[in-house]
Amino acid sequence: METGRPKLQSVRLLDQLRERIRYCHYSLRTEQAYVFWVRRFVRFHLPRHPRAMGATEVEAFLTHLAMERHVAPSTHKQALAAVLFLYRQVLDIDLPWLQHI
Repeated sequence: METGRPKLQSVRLLDQLRERIRYCHYSLRTEQAYVFWVRRFVRFHLPRHPRAMGATEVEAFLTHLAMERHVAPSTHKQALAAVLFLYRQVLDIDLPWLQHI
């Protein structure tokens, strides 16, 4: 997918995430929050890489947060935003069905 963004220099996923967040000029606190949620998402589905996952795994993670961890709606929304950023901006995978959640 051609996006016009520069190619990521980092090799590791979380470093790529940080690199893209900084390219987009997000705040340091947003970077910290997104790294936290992406790390939780990856650990929730170990040993699979997010590129090998899709809708089912994202929904399972979000459901886990809401039903088992009982996170607040704003926290749930932040986790969703982090996962969406990972897929759209870092992995260049569009998950259009997530826009309606």
